[in-house]
Amino acid sequence: MPKFMDVHRGMAGITAEQLMEAHNADLAIEEDEHVHFESAWADPEAGVVYCLSEAPSAEAVQRIHERAGHKADEVHPVPLSV
Repeated sequence: MPKFMDVHRGMAGITAEQLMEAHNADLAIEEDEHVHFESAWADPEAGVVYCLSEAPSAEAVQRIHERAGHKADEVHPVPLSV
């Protein structure tokens, strides 16, 4: 299944607890779109959150994020990794 990296901006000051809460909200409904969120990272100072997922499409990733209450600003395919 294809991988995607998405970016959420405007998250300045996000805490570890808030990041986990948002990630868990995605995990709770990810199967509805056949998405699997693997990891999430945050830079509270810059206000940026990144999520790595496997999904059938970028649109499926965005639909889960929207339903969970935190629409991504960008969703990028990740066709290569090392």
